Amino acid sequence: MGVSDNTVGLSLAVASSAFIGASFILKKIGLIRAGKGGIRAGGGGYTYLLEPLWWAGMMTMLLGEIANFVAYTFAPAVLVTPLGALSIIVSSLLAHFVLKERLEKLGVLGCVSCIVGSVIVVIHAPQEHMPNSVEEIWNLAIQPGFLTYAVATLVVVAALVLFFEPRYGQTNIMIYLGICSSMGSLTVVSIKAIGVAIKLTLDGMNQVAYPHTWLFVIIAIICVVSQINYLNKALDTFDLAVVSPIYYVMFTTLTIVASGIMFKDWAGQSFSSIASEFCGLITILTGTIMLHTAKEEETGSSAALPWPLDRGSISWCISLGSDNLLKNVNEDYFAALQSSPAPV
Repeated sequence: MGVSDNTVGLSLAVASSAFIGASFILKKIGLIRAGKGGIRAGGGGYTYLLEPLWWAGMMTMLLGEIANFVAYTFAPAVLVTPLGALSIIVSSLLAHFVLKERLEKLGVLGCVSCIVGSVIVVIHAPQEHMPNSVEEIWNLAIQPGFLTYAVATLVVVAALVLFFEPRYGQTNIMIYLGICSSMGSLTVVSIKAIGVAIKLTLDGMNQVAYPHTWLFVIIAIICVVSQINYLNKALDTFDLAVVSPIYYVMFTTLTIVASGIMFKDWAGQSFSSIASEFCGLITILTGTIMLHTAKEEETGSSAALPWPLDRGSISWCISLGSDNLLKNVNEDYFAALQSSPAPV
């Protein structure tokens, strides 16, 4: 009995998460090593380009993205997209054991939630129906259901870009993330169509001659560029700890909705299976938010300065009759540091 398409897609999605999660650690180590011998990347330096480990991280991430791209060819988005959360688990665990970063109890609970949710999604995921041609995918794309979704998405994006971004883009995180998440959902269905075209071509059914193939390529390029552009704006304007979980939740939700409408992923499934998939998805999203919350709390606690430097100012009462004012300043200052309570 041959291996099912869902099994291949699942394996590729898990491998993708492992590669991407490990890539963050490799790049982090490369950046640390580069920072010891030159200007850090955060200070505008580029010495990390000479660090082999940083390039190893980039190559590992590239392998992960390729595996993720191919996974969409074999499995429905409702199975592949949520499993992206596993990359956060991999990077968190490797950071704990390799970089000796603390993994708080909330982070452990987040990891467990992501794993449990992923298992639920995998068990109840629908089987993939492989189209016989790109033309068949195009016929799915022009059906009333998906056309309504696509038009509504473009109208919302146009409103966000033309009206809301100039007024609220710098203060409301949902503007930038709404744009890149909406475009991201169209990116995934276009990439899936391209992946199917490549697979069918390799199987001997040439899809290059179909104009629909190149139309999907053009749509994918436009959506990817728009998605990256507004994601970069969000990262440049707001904290990563806030951007990452919100973007993951919005992107995952809209991608599953878009793919479900276009490819009819839930056709033939029972209500209990669909409900179980959504429960698994909510569990994964909750675990992802807990992981990012744990990282944010850890960053905040490690960045806190010891008393009295975190109180905003230091003042001394010095007698004007003293013979050595500077000596009194030094002694009072160090006395304050020595008598300070240990940070909690």
